[in-house]
Amino acid sequence: MPWKSKVNAAVEGMTGYVITRARPRPAPVQPPRDEPRPPADPEIDRLLRAPVFVLSPVRSGSTLFRVLLNSHSRIHAPHELHVRRIAVTLTTEPVRQAMEAAGHRTSDIEHILWDRLLHRELVRSGKEIVVDKTPSNVFAHRRITTCWPDARFVYLLRHPASIVRSWHEADPQARPVEEAVRHTLQYMRYLEESRRRHEGLVVRYETLVDDTEGELRRVCAWLGVEYEPEMIRYGDKGHGEFVKGIGDWRDKIRSGRVQRGRPLPPPEEVAEPLREIAAAWGYL
Repeated sequence: MPWKSKVNAAVEGMTGYVITRARPRPAPVQPPRDEPRPPADPEIDRLLRAPVFVLSPVRSGSTLFRVLLNSHSRIHAPHELHVRRIAVTLTTEPVRQAMEAAGHRTSDIEHILWDRLLHRELVRSGKEIVVDKTPSNVFAHRRITTCWPDARFVYLLRHPASIVRSWHEADPQARPVEEAVRHTLQYMRYLEESRRRHEGLVVRYETLVDDTEGELRRVCAWLGVEYEPEMIRYGDKGHGEFVKGIGDWRDKIRSGRVQRGRPLPPPEEVAEPLREIAAAWGYL
């Protein structure tokens, strides 16, 4: 008898247990992702009413726009929340059966969770309007309007060449100009797709920094609130920490005051891949 069998027989005789090799458990098999759908009953399934989403490419001044809005007594604009990346996993067949019996798909549950998180942010702030400015939301504009059919969009535009230059300068070694063009152009194209599909208010970064009061008055009117002069002095308010990954964190935004933007590039310096978007946005 092999020695392992002898040891096992001895252990079984003394304890009643048999030693066996542990077998790895197979990972739970997840069903294919479902097609997201609108809420079955918006009055019950959603806590938020008409949430606002700022869609913009990276390096377009969205953090500045956020803190200006957040300085209003009725507008809550938190740091980037990235709710589109919050997913639900149903780990067992019984829980999948239970959710199906309750009428919920996986994406339905995700939408309920997204709505609850944003609603919690709003309620804790004591304000009335919530604004999420996560730039990557441009890739989820259809999902956002599926989750919240009454969602409102603000499109924050900036000269495409200025976006590329700012993104490149933030990390020149990791982002050579060609890579900065490729990366930021994805944001611009999805934003333009959303503009074609969904109505919204267009705000230009250049106008925001050159005529801050005038632009904020226009935004406030669109949101249905009175303009408050204190909005411009955003440094007098608390907006949380400026942390990389959930917004701009550099000295310019930490200064607490609106600063002028860089001069616009002449048309001949706009890279060829950017020219179509630049023309569509009125910069060429």
